[in-house]
Amino acid sequence: MILARYHFNPHPHFNYPMLTINRETDYAARVLLHLALQPAGQRATAQQIAGQCLIPRAMVRRVVTRLGVAGLVVTARGSEGGIVLARPASQISLLDVVEAMEGALALNACTVNPGICPLVPTCAVHDVWVVARQELSTILARTTFDRLAQKGDLVSQAIN
Repeated sequence: MILARYHFNPHPHFNYPMLTINRETDYAARVLLHLALQPAGQRATAQQIAGQCLIPRAMVRRVVTRLGVAGLVVTARGSEGGIVLARPASQISLLDVVEAMEGALALNACTVNPGICPLVPTCAVHDVWVVARQELSTILARTTFDRLAQKGDLVSQAIN
């Protein structure tokens, strides 16, 4: 009898492909949450964000640049410089972040442009992809950074 050795993998999701956001999108969400937790108008530096959010400083700069292009943050140089939200946290959603970092939310190309697939009129899966995309989009759009900051503040208080 041959016994197979059992190996516990604490990260089994890394062993196969999955639908994910990229690392920069995750970092962008962390940056915006950090800024949403700051008092209104208070700027944070890339170094502060990197240290507190566990993001490499070069990546913070890259992410902040993309968030700035998308109109989600404003940056200023100099001794009074730093990074601040471009608008109230209640007006910035996770969908804004995903679209800024990843582009249009699409589970399949046919959900964004049905004309590219000749099977759409008879495809039973297409309608499911469309509904799933709409539901995910709705959830992400409703999830604003003021709400996330409230949850984050409660977690901070519990830890401290």
